[in-house]
Amino acid sequence: MSATANEAFAVSGKGSEKGGGKGSDKGSDKGAKADQDKTVKRLRPPAAKSVGWALVQAARLHRARVGDRLAALDLFAGQEQVVQALAAAGSMTMGDLAATLRVRPPTASKTISRLAALGFVERRAEAGDGRIVRVRLTETGLAKAAAIERIWDEVEAELLEGFDNKERRRLRKLLRRVARSLAEAAGVTGHEADHEMDGEADDDEADALLGPATDGVATET
Repeated sequence: MSATANEAFAVSGKGSEKGGGKGSDKGSDKGAKADQDKTVKRLRPPAAKSVGWALVQAARLHRARVGDRLAALDLFAGQEQVVQALAAAGSMTMGDLAATLRVRPPTASKTISRLAALGFVERRAEAGDGRIVRVRLTETGLAKAAAIERIWDEVEAELLEGFDNKERRRLRKLLRRVARSLAEAAGVTGHEADHEMDGEADDDEADALLGPATDGVATET
């Protein structure tokens, strides 16, 4: 083989090596990306496309959002429900409070003890029967209840941003149907007449009463 031929062969060989190296690197990158995509898909929960999964994620985000604001009131998520229940009822026995919140009496009692230590609630024996203890909010507790109401309104506005009146009512009704279905499956009572408790009208009737929203996101009363 001539010198010229040898040089040409050498150049060709180098080109092949360079070209082969680049092609190999690209192929490896693509293979790695494909493996990564497969891993991500495998890590995705099987129920990610289910209604239940979406509901759980939304509930967690809502709870976290409310919890962040409750911390400023020296309250933990869940305690605000006790404050709200007492604000609505005026005073309650421990048994009534536990039944309202659907928790065990020891759980309700522990929460009340913590709120009492903060000065938010007070316990008094029932007149005529010292065995019965009634719980009520203090003045500080009443102020906390008003603040909690504002927090719920703020998070509610964030939650329903971009929803019009009809969409809000529809969403609320669907969630209540979900709650009733789960309650029936678990044998829990108390969800059957939720729509009657607040006098909610059917969609058509409510539309007639409310009329068209002027801004598309009118606040419900």
